[in-house]
Amino acid sequence: MRTVPLGPSGPAVPNVVAGMMRIDGKTDDDVRSLYSAARTAGIDFFDHADIYAAELHSAERRFAEALQLSPSERGEIRLQTKAGIVREGPYFDFSYEHLVSSVEESLRAMQTDYVDVLLLHRPDALVEPEEVARAFDELEQSGKVRAFGVSNHTARQIQLLKTAVRQPIVANQLQLSIAHAPLVAQGLAANMESAPQSAVLDGGGLLDFCRIEGITVQAWSPLQGTRGGGGVFLGHPAYAELNGVIDELAARYDVAPIAIAVAWITRHPAGIQVVLGTTTPERVTEAAAGSDIPLTRAEWYALTRAAGYVVP
Repeated sequence: MRTVPLGPSGPAVPNVVAGMMRIDGKTDDDVRSLYSAARTAGIDFFDHADIYAAELHSAERRFAEALQLSPSERGEIRLQTKAGIVREGPYFDFSYEHLVSSVEESLRAMQTDYVDVLLLHRPDALVEPEEVARAFDELEQSGKVRAFGVSNHTARQIQLLKTAVRQPIVANQLQLSIAHAPLVAQGLAANMESAPQSAVLDGGGLLDFCRIEGITVQAWSPLQGTRGGGGVFLGHPAYAELNGVIDELAARYDVAPIAIAVAWITRHPAGIQVVLGTTTPERVTEAAAGSDIPLTRAEWYALTRAAGYVVP
């Protein structure tokens, strides 16, 4: 498993992450099998959020109850969670009170004294950076959170936070797959009026901004497309050309197609983490094989073109 730095000067972390969004309702054995497959593949990074699953914090609770990690094993892994969405609204709340109380409930649910990374879950249009800074300072000083990041934030939104927040922003979790790639594709066709991808859909050079700032991009929904209902693109007839290239490369590298989908993301020099959403242990194993597949430039661009993007 290849590693990437977390943030501008952070620790090395695996470039494939196990997302825990769908474990609510799984049995203890199911969760243990998923966790074991991840650990065996070299994944020690587990992604959560307070709003995931049926009830608030219930996926975090399911994780802890099923695994019953010892203190030493807890120290071997990294837990990331998110706060800021009020699902019942729905609305967003980056206030000091909401962020601190949400983290404290996450800690109780996951039966741990700290989380390794806290992300602000989508932007809050009513954000007051001083409130966020106050929450981050308290959570850091109390030892409850070790690092901080955001999700789905633009470059300007991050810069606004940094007018008050003193901690490094170590990660930005953003939607990215071969079939949903404005983060990458917009830059290929900038200023090409006839190419739909030339529209600034990525926040105006957001991927480049994150590279400059040392912010680790985490790719969520790495298997999701936009055609045919917006589901998984692997094997979908709406992506026949793309799947043809994926299957050819999967045979060449002797891996499952899902590994090529992962490899397209991990090949990018930005050092992106891929956040898997599957709860099938075998799929985790197959996907993790894409961590270090050395796609050539020709192969990477062939996939990009087959996905329907303009490569001038």
